[in-house]
Amino acid sequence: MTTTRRRLLREAVLSASALALGSLGLSASGCANSYIENTDVPDNAENRKIIDFCEGYRHAVERKNIADLIKLASPDYYEDGGNVDASDDLDYAGLSDYLANKFQDAKSIRYEIRYRRITKEHERFFIDYTFSASFRIPTPRGGDQWQRKVDDNRLEVVKKDDSFLIVAGM
Repeated sequence: MTTTRRRLLREAVLSASALALGSLGLSASGCANSYIENTDVPDNAENRKIIDFCEGYRHAVERKNIADLIKLASPDYYEDGGNVDASDDLDYAGLSDYLANKFQDAKSIRYEIRYRRITKEHERFFIDYTFSASFRIPTPRGGDQWQRKVDDNRLEVVKKDDSFLIVAGM
């Protein structure tokens, strides 16, 4: 084989290799998910709408806006407390009572959410998130005490017209 033929063959092999690697890079980046900013949730129109709704909920908690929180809750709201003890279960009326009485005592609420995942089963969306809540509450001795809680939670929502309603997880 002549030197010219070897050089042409080598260039053809290198070109084919570069093309193959370039194609792999393009297909890998084309399959990569983009995420909604500051979340672990894939970016698409439905997820953005759900996150926007949840952000409305978060802001209502921070403002202690009970009227907005009640509007965000479904009349079918039901929380079982995560156990078999029915004494801590909460329906829509119980939620309203809790918000009007106990929740109202909290002062200076800061509520941050890191959205982890959104899944859908039948007509229900499950929003898994980690929250950090800081708030002041009155103490029996007088004065206020700061408390902080970091935990995981799940909101369950259903579509209602162009928005959603929370059926569990507040």
